[in-house]
Amino acid sequence: MKPPKISRDKIPHHVALVMDGNGRWAKKRFLPRAAGHAKGAAQVKRIIEACAERDVRYVTLYAFSTENWARPSDEVSALMSLFLKYLQREVRTMRDNGIRLRVFGDRTAFSEEIQAAIALAESSTAGNDRLHLSVAANYGGRAEMIQAVQTWMAANPDATPHDFDERAIEAHLYTTDVPPPDLLIRTGGECRISNFLLWQTAYTELYFTDTLWPEFGAKSLDKALAWFATRERRFGKTSEQVSEASNPQKITSA
Repeated sequence: MKPPKISRDKIPHHVALVMDGNGRWAKKRFLPRAAGHAKGAAQVKRIIEACAERDVRYVTLYAFSTENWARPSDEVSALMSLFLKYLQREVRTMRDNGIRLRVFGDRTAFSEEIQAAIALAESSTAGNDRLHLSVAANYGGRAEMIQAVQTWMAANPDATPHDFDERAIEAHLYTTDVPPPDLLIRTGGECRISNFLLWQTAYTELYFTDTLWPEFGAKSLDKALAWFATRERRFGKTSEQVSEASNPQKITSA
């Protein structure tokens, strides 16, 4: 599908995705939940390709939260199997198409086979720069912030509370070298971010859609991007200040 005509400066640099609705998609078709997850995994590839075609440089996917371990064991097993297959099957495609893959979260809970597949995929694509794909797996935003504070404290045992600031946290987050998301898309109709990138989304535009993830295609992505292009991102400033910053010649001529 041909990308819509949106000014390059209106395209989000970083899109984060909460891929919700796989189970409901399967239920509507009287299929097991695992079938919905398989369909959702196939959709991931299409959306990543669509993002690359639209000059989105960073994509972060919420694949598996720390809370998802509480799901039925057969569903968790199916998700782990899909994750492993995706890593093994798509690494060559990502490498050949300029996509760099990084997985963040506590990977020690995964099997040794999955951990090895993650390491191989990350090393195989480390030199790529067309699109940076981050996959949050066994991830929780609260746990990430606690870990960042603990890591900083361990590295600075003699520090005082006054030495601790935002930069201290940001330097020890999983996303330390990834810009904050400009746009977060959540599919499936729920209007919450579910412990995803809590620190990083302070000024992110939040887009919620009833479309279930397996049905979220290029047209749905374009609709989200078109909505984002209408947003005025002020970052605490007034509309007038934003307008002046984007039109300096107008100020000079006045």
